[in-house]
Amino acid sequence: MRILVTGACGFVGFALTGALLESVEGLSVCGIDNLMRPGSETNRSRLAKLGVKFVHGDIRSASDVEALPQADWVIDAAANPSVLAGVGPCGGGSRQLVEHNLASMIHVLEYCKRHQAGLFVLSSSRVYSIPELARLPMRDDGQAFELDDSLPLPTGVSASGVGPSFSTQAPVSLYGSTKLACEVLALEYGAAFGFPVWINRCGVLAGAGQFGTPDQGIFAFWVNAHLRRRALRYIGFDGNGKQVRDALNPVDLCVLLRSQMQTGRQDGRRIYTAGGGPANSMSLAQLNRWCDDRFGRHQPASDLTPRLYDLPWLIMDSSHASHDFQWMPAISIDETLNQIAEHAETHPHWLELSRQ
Repeated sequence: MRILVTGACGFVGFALTGALLESVEGLSVCGIDNLMRPGSETNRSRLAKLGVKFVHGDIRSASDVEALPQADWVIDAAANPSVLAGVGPCGGGSRQLVEHNLASMIHVLEYCKRHQAGLFVLSSSRVYSIPELARLPMRDDGQAFELDDSLPLPTGVSASGVGPSFSTQAPVSLYGSTKLACEVLALEYGAAFGFPVWINRCGVLAGAGQFGTPDQGIFAFWVNAHLRRRALRYIGFDGNGKQVRDALNPVDLCVLLRSQMQTGRQDGRRIYTAGGGPANSMSLAQLNRWCDDRFGRHQPASDLTPRLYDLPWLIMDSSHASHDFQWMPAISIDETLNQIAEHAETHPHWLELSRQ
């Protein structure tokens, strides 16, 4: 089997490549990356050691994509992954965001059409309606927000988290809208030209070697910054750090992708939510307490100023993936945080590398 991974030197692309090579016999992988993400160059030599054919190219360029060797499957892991992309100070302009996340998808889809390659779209929890998520009833347990499921809830959300049927009504952020548009385009191409498309709306992906910054990769950023005694802030929500996310290790995501590759199903569900779920979720305050226990006390500052697109609670419900593929995350959030911490302890300049 031959797999093409776009964004192969990014955290998720590299982690999935390594996990697939470990678990799939006879697999050959070609990876393409433009190496624009700070830190991504460090994964280039590591891919070579794994036997991956690496192409330094840009999927925004049709000619770069057309020159790639034929593959049976494409894993599209190339994107600007920040919800603040296009509007914040760190994410580039709005046109650049659309070119990165949406225009490049057209070239990938044409590649799949030409080679009849199956496609995995790694989508995002941020395709969901921000006003609808913000209106969900919450309880405050002192350390974290919790969904109050004793009150009426909208379609697509339960104590297990947010599922595929939750509202995607705008606004969803500029970033979220590019991911949602990619989903629609991919499904249409797959239906029109007869190649399989799987869409996985992932929660926060986290693990060792992630290039964490304050606007994405929050678990890796927080652990690294806490260890180095860098300034940390609880932004918005009364400045107490009670906002909650779930964490999914890419090694667990790899297991789901393998199951989807192996199915012969031609119809039925194609959009799944994949996340750590309630058992693998925590607030920033709980994350900081975990870091305090490991590294010693370090108190974040409180910043009461709301930040665009921030939400109090967002956890992914993986029930459909569990039902259809008998899949559930196997790596606990504690294990993932320990992996991040061990990496942080052995890479003292990781934050500087990630923010060059």
